[in-house]
Amino acid sequence: MALPQQHRLKGRRVFDRLYRQGRRFQGPGLLLRVLAAEPSLLPHAGTPSTPPIASPWRCGIVISSKVSKLAVRRNRLRRLFHDHLRRHPPAPSQPLWLLITLKPGCLERSEDQLLGECAQLLRQAGLLHDPGGQGGEQTRDQ
Repeated sequence: MALPQQHRLKGRRVFDRLYRQGRRFQGPGLLLRVLAAEPSLLPHAGTPSTPPIASPWRCGIVISSKVSKLAVRRNRLRRLFHDHLRRHPPAPSQPLWLLITLKPGCLERSEDQLLGECAQLLRQAGLLHDPGGQGGEQTRDQ
């Protein structure tokens, strides 16, 4: 299932700004870019007098044809990440824009590994918190 409209990131100017100024968090299969939201850059839905819906976070997923030549596979991955973000939404302290880019070769990893890496990158960015305050390192020490 797709992300709700209020959480989707759209617009060329928005993506350009994220590529130029976004903070980067990199893993073996994914790249996460994070930037403070600037609603004035969002394209207007409908008429110019209609402002975009306010949201604490918006996310875009980029999967190039270098990841897979088949659009079916790229769309399946996009739906997988949309579903993961719907179930485990980020909790930013201020409105943020997120851009998740899948790297070539990420198809060699399982879906669980990719989603785990996504969660880890969101934690590094300070957008996900461990439930109950227990991280993997604390569990190993016990």
